[in-house]
Amino acid sequence: MNKEQLVKAIAAQTTTTKKDAEKILTATLETIMETVATGDKVVLVGFGTFEPRHRSERTGRNPQTGKPMTIPATTVPAFSAGKLFKEKVAES
Repeated sequence: MNKEQLVKAIAAQTTTTKKDAEKILTATLETIMETVATGDKVVLVGFGTFEPRHRSERTGRNPQTGKPMTIPATTVPAFSAGKLFKEKVAES
């Protein structure tokens, strides 16, 4: 499912228009990204948690040369599915 299909599904399940559903979805996603980017969590009970996770510096290998190299520390976005979401997927 892509964003357009998701917008159509939201509009079909609610009384909003496709245009309004797209605005709401876009605002929701932007808010989640901005919140996680500032280092905070977004918890949607039953659905899951969006959070930043720190990856420590580590040693890796250059795939072209095989020589060891240092991979710098970084912060990445992460999602952990909630209990209800996991149960729904497991039923399928």
